[in-house]
This record gives sequence, C-alpha cells and structure tokens, in this order.
Amino acid sequence: MATILVVDDELGIRALLSEILSDEGHTIELAENATQARAVRERMRPDLVLLDIWMPDVDGVTLLKEWGSAGLLTMPVIMMSGHGTIDTAVEATKFGAIAFLEKPITLQKLLRAVEQALIKTAPPRPAPAVAGLPSYARPELSPGLQAAPVNLAGNSHLPGNSLASEQSFELDRPLREARDAFEKSYFEFHLAKENGSMTRVAEKTGLERTHLYRKLKQLGVDLSRNKRGGSA
Repeated sequence: MATILVVDDELGIRALLSEILSDEGHTIELAENATQARAVRERMRPDLVLLDIWMPDVDGVTLLKEWGSAGLLTMPVIMMSGHGTIDTAVEATKFGAIAFLEKPITLQKLLRAVEQALIKTAPPRPAPAVAGLPSYARPELSPGLQAAPVNLAGNSHLPGNSLASEQSFELDRPLREARDAFEKSYFEFHLAKENGSMTRVAEKTGLERTHLYRKLKQLGVDLSRNKRGGSA
C-alpha cells in the first residue's frame, strides 16, 4: 500500500479522504496548507499527493510549480478543486500534475484516480518465466494484463499536455461503457485544445455541429466549462 499526502484547507475534505483511503489500506498524511505540506514533503517522500488548488496561503498550482523547480516533484500529484476550469486543469498538468479531480469527489472517481496514479509510477516488474522455454524464447508478458488500464498518451507532445491525453480506461467493463468513457474524454480533449470552439471541434472530429451538440449532451460533457469568453 502507499503513503498518500492529502493537502486541503477544508477539515471535512481531509477527514473524508483520509477515512476512505485508510480503509483501502493506505497510510495517510494530512496538511491543511502549503506550509504544512512543505514540512511533510521535507520529512518524507509520499507515494502520492492529493493537492487542493484553492488554499488561503499559497495555492496548489503555485506549490506544484515550487516543488517542480526545486526538484522535489518526485511523486505523482493529483489536483483537486471545486472551482476548477479546463484551463486550470491544463495548467496544473503542464507543471507536473498527472490528474485533476473536480469536487465534490465521488468515491469511484477518487479510488480510480489513485489506483491509476500508483500504477503509472510503479516500477516495472519482470515478465514471469514460462516453463519449458529458454529465456530468449519466452514471450514478454504484460503484468496484470486482465486489469491493466489503457493509457492514451499519444498527444503528450501537445502544448500544455492536456489532461484528456492522460486519461486511462479500464478494459474490464461492458463495451458500451468503455466506448462512452473514451468518447467523452476524446471530445473533452478537443474542446480544451480548441478553447471551447464548437466550430473547430466539429471540423476536427468530422461531425456536424447539431450532431456534435447532441453527442456531447448524450455523453454528459459539461459545455459550460469549455466555453470561451466570446462565441463558440
């Protein structure tokens, strides 16, 4: 199990996340502001940090930048916010965060994000030996093939390294659910990349605007988070 640092100025959030993650067998360290988070990071290296963006002394993105510039960002960081936007999420990812959780955080989303973050940072395990075959003839077996998520990071070279390009998808689920999860992340990625321009997203994805709107509504994509200051 992992040691997880939870940084949030709200006592209720810290207590809830601590209870949930402790029940999963993790060791939890708590901090209510950037000062306490720095002290914990100086004392130890957590396996994962859950970091709130809006805090009274120093905001989470500033602390993330600070750790990165000082060479202290040696652990995965998941950002949390109840007032975040796509731009904020993309900025956090650019400075080293690997995921973004929007409050209120559901149990399923929390556990999935934590699991995926720990999987991504776990050291690779050697392939198991196959009896009867010499080492040079043994196939390379992916550890945990049945449950391993598919990581779609093919666009990691894009400016800002959008969160949508870092999404992972569990294969052990009904085909329709897996397809819907992929399509939702696909459209959220293009909306973020095109700054919410429905016209450009329609052109990029090859869909008519009316069909695109209907598809986004069906998938539950929050268009208000992707709208620019002007028209789409």
